[in-house]
Amino acid sequence: MSWFKSIGVEEYIFIGAFIVFYALYIRRIIRIATALNTGFKKVFSKTLLRAASFSLLIVAVLGPSFGDSTREIKSVGKDIYLVVDISESMNAYDVQPSRLQKVKFELKNIVRSFSSDRIGLIIFSSDAFMQCPLTYDQSALMLFIEALSTDLAPSGGTDFGPALRLAMTKLKGEETTVTQPKSKVIILISDGEDFGDQTDDAAEEIEKNGIALFTLGVGSKEGSRIKTQNGYKLHRDGSFVISSLDSRQLKSLAVKTGGKYFEINESRNDVERLINSVNQIEGELRDARLIDVASNKYYYFLALAMLLMIADFLIYVRPIRI
Repeated sequence: MSWFKSIGVEEYIFIGAFIVFYALYIRRIIRIATALNTGFKKVFSKTLLRAASFSLLIVAVLGPSFGDSTREIKSVGKDIYLVVDISESMNAYDVQPSRLQKVKFELKNIVRSFSSDRIGLIIFSSDAFMQCPLTYDQSALMLFIEALSTDLAPSGGTDFGPALRLAMTKLKGEETTVTQPKSKVIILISDGEDFGDQTDDAAEEIEKNGIALFTLGVGSKEGSRIKTQNGYKLHRDGSFVISSLDSRQLKSLAVKTGGKYFEINESRNDVERLINSVNQIEGELRDARLIDVASNKYYYFLALAMLLMIADFLIYVRPIRI
């Protein structure tokens, strides 16, 4: 037999109070019976009945489990790569406090929503870099997300192609335990400014391999200046560089691959919708095991305690025989 919980301070307090109360009660009955020179043994029958029902209640609270049974436990999940743009334009602040800071906050919410799935992190600007391979370790992934910065990749524009190819290669590689393409997901997060020429080819390969691609645009159409260590990014003529969300390429990618486009700006946040859409994708059975489990049978003891309490209420016993 196993127990749901061990006996604790509260149980000891109740047991102690019960013992003290009935010890004082029995002592009082004995004193009265002695003064009247009469018998008092019947008081012990009620005491034993109430002690039994009280003991059964304590046992029920502790949650006894017995009667082993076999249950099948299935592990179902997806492989998800978060592909995050860390080019200089992600320092624009049309989404407060900045595009990248907002993305980092929402990435943590996304990771928490897929606790049974393996998640990896890829960062990119003009080239792509593996930041974290597929893992179940959410704590490690959170650390990588927190460390995201536009300083991690060389400046030189934004190119979706290398990042999408890297994510697809990793999802197709030997490191993944998911074999069904429909259980493999890429989430591309960017402000949409794509200056590469490999994106369409990468999208075709993703579609050909049946991998789900979701895109998340960050920023506004009005845009904002781009913060740098020395102030703001400038054109050669000294005017401020204004970065705005270009959702056309992101929407096109989603359409070509059968995915969906979502957006984050000051008045709109589609992250919850993105999470719901990814959740609708059927995961793959990774493992199935038979384990022996014991069910909590507290209700047997509770029912017996209730019966004894009813009997105690119905049976009248004169504690002192005069």
